[in-house]
Amino acid sequence: MEYESVDATMRARVRQALQEVEKKYGVRVLYACESGSRGWGFASPDSDYDVRFLYVHPPKWYLRVEPQRDVIELPIDDELDVCGWEWRKALGLLKGANPTLIEWLDSPVVYQQDDAVLAALRAQVPHWFSPVRARWHYYSMAKKNFRGYLQDAEVRLKKYFYVLRPLLAVRWIEAGKGMPPMRFATLLDGSDLTAPLRAEIDALLVLKQKAGEAQYGPRRPLLHAFIQAELARGEVADALPESRSGNVRELDHLLYQTVMA
Repeated sequence: MEYESVDATMRARVRQALQEVEKKYGVRVLYACESGSRGWGFASPDSDYDVRFLYVHPPKWYLRVEPQRDVIELPIDDELDVCGWEWRKALGLLKGANPTLIEWLDSPVVYQQDDAVLAALRAQVPHWFSPVRARWHYYSMAKKNFRGYLQDAEVRLKKYFYVLRPLLAVRWIEAGKGMPPMRFATLLDGSDLTAPLRAEIDALLVLKQKAGEAQYGPRRPLLHAFIQAELARGEVADALPESRSGNVRELDHLLYQTVMA
C-alpha cells in the first residue's frame, strides 16, 4: 500500500498559511503536520488537509496574571483545516498522556519543525505515555464512530477506517507494543488478523483511495462482525500498566528553554 503524499504546491500553500499565522499572532511555529486521513494513509483524492501545529509566544506573553487563549484556529475552507496548540498547553497535554498530541508527533507528513525542540519533545514521550489512557481513548473513539456512522444499510466508506484504525490501535496497545503508529499501513501490518478479514480491509482501502470523500456503499458484513466483536470484547479491559516515569521538571525546563530561545 503506497502512502499518500502531499504535492509541492500544497506544501507551499500550507507553509504560507503558517507564515501568516506567525505574522498575525506574533508566534513561532515549532512543528506542523498532517493529522487526518492524509497522515493516516487512507486519503481520498478529494480529502482535505488537516494541518495541526504547535507554537510558542515571546516571553512577555507568559508574564500575565490572566490566562490567555492557547489555541489558534483558522477559518476552514474547502481544502485547508488549520489549528494549533500553544507550547505550554502542549506540554501539559503530554504530562496528561494525551494520545492525540503523541499521535501528531508520529505523523509521516511534516510541513515544518524546529529539529532540536521536537527532538527534545519526542524524547519525553516514552516517559509520559499511558497504555491505560491510550487504550480507552481509542476504544471510545471506535465506539462513538461506529454508532454515529455505520448503522445504516448504506454507509460512507471512509467511516470504516474511522472505526478500524482505533480498534487496531487498541489491539496494538493490549499487545504491549506501546503507542500505536499513526500510519494505518504499519498498524495493519502489525495486527494479527484472519486472511479473509485482512483481504477485505485491503480491498476497501484501495477502493477508498480511489473514491471521493462522500462515496457510499453497502455495509460489509465481515467488517461489521469484526467491529461488533471487538467493541463487545473491549468493554472490559485487561489490566494494563500505568507505568509513567516522566519528571515534570524536565517539561518545565523544556518550556523555559523554548520560550527563552
